[in-house]
Amino acid sequence: MAEQDSPHIQIVSPPPKLLPLLEKLKTAYKLWFEHYTDLPKAHRYTLGSRIDGLLIDCVEAISVASFTSRADKLPHVRFAIRKLDTAKILLLVLWETKSLDNKKYIALSEKIEEVGRMLGGWHGQLTKQSSPEQNPRER
Repeated sequence: MAEQDSPHIQIVSPPPKLLPLLEKLKTAYKLWFEHYTDLPKAHRYTLGSRIDGLLIDCVEAISVASFTSRADKLPHVRFAIRKLDTAKILLLVLWETKSLDNKKYIALSEKIEEVGRMLGGWHGQLTKQSSPEQNPRER
C-alpha cells in the first residue's frame, strides 16, 4: 500500500483511440515495415525507401485531415489518396521484379486496398457534402 503512495510510480493510461482509417493504415504500415528490411539492397534504398515515405506521408495527411475543419479536409484526403496510389504502383513494381514474393505482396495489397476504399469513401462523403445540391439530371 505504501508503494502506491510513492512518487516514483507512474500511472500509464492507454493511448487514445485512432480513427478506424488510421488504425488500418497503421496495421498496413507495420506489415510493410516487417518486409521493408528484407528487400534486396538495390530496392531497399530506392523503391523501398520511397514507399516508406509515401505511406508515412499518407499517415500524416489523414492525421491532419482528421483534425481540420470539414471545409479544409478535402485537400488532405486527396493528397493521401495520391500518395497511397503511388505506393500501390511501386509495390507492384517490387513484386514484378521479384523483390517482394507473392504472399507478402498479397498481404500488403489487401491491407492497402482496404485503406484505399476507406479513403475513397471519405472523399466521396466530403465531395457530396461540399457540393451544392443539384438536380440529378444536371450531373
